[in-house]
Amino acid sequence: ATMVQKYQSPVRVYKHPFELIMAAYERRFPTCPLIPMFVASDTVNEYKSEDGAIHVIERRCKLDIDAPRLLKKIAGVDYVYFVQKNSLNRRERTLHIEAYNETFSNRVIINEHCSYTVHPDNEDWTCFEQSASLDIKSFFGFESTVEKIAMKQYTSNIKKGKEIIEYYLKQLEEEGITFVPRWTPPVACKLESNTSHTRRPVSPAISIPDSATKEGLSNKEILNTSSSPSEPTAGTPDDKLDADYIKRYLGDLTPMQESCLIRLRQWLQETHKGKIPKDEHILRFLRARDFNIDKAREILCQSLTWRKQHQVDYILDTWNPPQVLQDYYAGGWHHHDKDGRPLYVLRLGQMDTKGLVRALGEEALLRYVLSINEEGLRRCEENTKVFGRPISSWTCLVDLEGLNMRHLWRPGVKALLRIIEVVEANYPETLGRLLILRAPRVFPVLWTLVSPFIDDNTRKKFLIYAGNDYQGPGGLLDYIDKEIIPDFLGGECMCEVPEGGLVPKSLYRTAEELENEDIKLWTETIYQSASVFKGAPHEVLIQIVDASSVITWDFDVCKGDIVFNIFHSKRAPQPPKKDSLGAHSITSPGGNNVQLIDKVWQLGRDYSMVESPLICKEGESVQGSHVTRWPGFYILQWKFHSMPACATTNLPRVDDVLASLQVSSHKCKVMYYTEVIGSEDFRGSMTSLESSHSGFSQLSAATTSSSQSHSSSMISR
Repeated sequence: ATMVQKYQSPVRVYKHPFELIMAAYERRFPTCPLIPMFVASDTVNEYKSEDGAIHVIERRCKLDIDAPRLLKKIAGVDYVYFVQKNSLNRRERTLHIEAYNETFSNRVIINEHCSYTVHPDNEDWTCFEQSASLDIKSFFGFESTVEKIAMKQYTSNIKKGKEIIEYYLKQLEEEGITFVPRWTPPVACKLESNTSHTRRPVSPAISIPDSATKEGLSNKEILNTSSSPSEPTAGTPDDKLDADYIKRYLGDLTPMQESCLIRLRQWLQETHKGKIPKDEHILRFLRARDFNIDKAREILCQSLTWRKQHQVDYILDTWNPPQVLQDYYAGGWHHHDKDGRPLYVLRLGQMDTKGLVRALGEEALLRYVLSINEEGLRRCEENTKVFGRPISSWTCLVDLEGLNMRHLWRPGVKALLRIIEVVEANYPETLGRLLILRAPRVFPVLWTLVSPFIDDNTRKKFLIYAGNDYQGPGGLLDYIDKEIIPDFLGGECMCEVPEGGLVPKSLYRTAEELENEDIKLWTETIYQSASVFKGAPHEVLIQIVDASSVITWDFDVCKGDIVFNIFHSKRAPQPPKKDSLGAHSITSPGGNNVQLIDKVWQLGRDYSMVESPLICKEGESVQGSHVTRWPGFYILQWKFHSMPACATTNLPRVDDVLASLQVSSHKCKVMYYTEVIGSEDFRGSMTSLESSHSGFSQLSAATTSSSQSHSSSMISR
């Protein structure tokens, strides 16, 4: 079995001109005392252009890998040879480095690419990036050992790279070299080369971003804020993470953790069309899955779909909690703990959970908890700016004074468990610490009911104090400043959190009222969901009267892979028949599946395709539009995308056969929204479409609508 490991670095910014960095870099050869394993290097090939602008040099490097003696014996080598090809372009001010292994090249394939380039916003700074892949085909049965050794050596070298450049920069400075002139064409007359020198004294003004960084604006943010909202910000080369930004806003990550973040972020940018969550939120999902990129991607995509389905992005702006909640929900934000984390205080013991569930129903309660979590994300971001260090979670203080058997009312506990489940799935790694105070005797019973639903990592963050223990040593004062301990816990700080108390029975609603209310809350979404089966696509009819209208769509593929098509027909299709196949007719509500195109219709005669088919993978978000050329009937179609059999043979692969045995694999789910706009309104309304329906605007730093059809991107930009 082959193992492929990939690495992608953040951008490292050196606040020195390219030419000076090159002078430092050159000093690493032929050997470098700072890299003990780099024993020697010989030049194999060299090319210089006549004008001196291009210099390509290929070296064979001899490495003494720090591996167990036994492994070296089995492998029969003492040294490992790499070929490194450096292409320097002094005119463009770039250096590209390609390296691969010569030793064991039939068993192990290592490729590395590094580049030094000029910073896009400051020509006196230099950016460094590197990426690599390691593919171990076979190694005498020691594949995983070799993988571990390779990864360990590689990550330690990544860390060293920066130190080495800085070491040689210092050495140059000690020798009095602080400036290396830029390359100029040999024909240039003296005058020109002088002007390039006289530019120097002006440059110190560039050190502004340094102070800006202290104010909590990294270069990355300066890059991002400078682009006006009308420009598409996603996918521009500036939209890369730089190492200083990661350290300042996201924390100390290992090189492999940085790489996972960058790769997952890149994947999101490619598939989610610019509507991507903030970096710190992506990182939470990676942490929740120990940086397993595939597992993290899966839970993150589920969460993004969920956010979109329930319009979670707009909760803070558009949802007003019912008065009952404002009066009787005994929880609220209260300053921050000693680590700078936002502090949420919940007086659970004073809260009538039964009354709240009876008066509001589960859904309104859940929605309220979601708004608290959304506010938490916002406060973390705020505190990260204020305290000058990354803060990605909050502290929750739960006071159980007053807890009684009423709190064990089953529907109440059920509501609580469901809320915990939704929060765990969509706000992972947001709870920094949970302080449970004044736990009464019934508490252990409640705890045994609740704790199995709580993730192990989260449980480690719980501190439970019985009675007044929280006032003693190791108590509250270790975590919260004396000045902000709330009055009801014996502190001096007035705490604004509502007192709670019993919800009057007059506010209770009947089960039926709540049922209707619940349904209304969850279907408040503007999206519709549809099921797509093998042989049974889902089709939506749009009738166009005015020839130049614009059909817009926005959909998420929640499960499976599908093909999206749009057709035009002059004649009305048959009235939709619900798919009557016995197997599918029992689909769950919301699993709507409609076919409009008559089986006897022929493509090209009865109807025509007006956009090329688009294959959409599970987890993707697609936005697009089509400018109609004729009136008539347009049909949007989502069709099951079946995997082709293995390309080399016509025999189906084992996986395909297994997949086809599972009935569920024949079902895809799509969540979609469509709207028809008059072309003259299109420009204006495209922006409203973006702002109101593009799903993750609150979470994304830059929301751009990408579209598969050039027509829309032309008009909407």
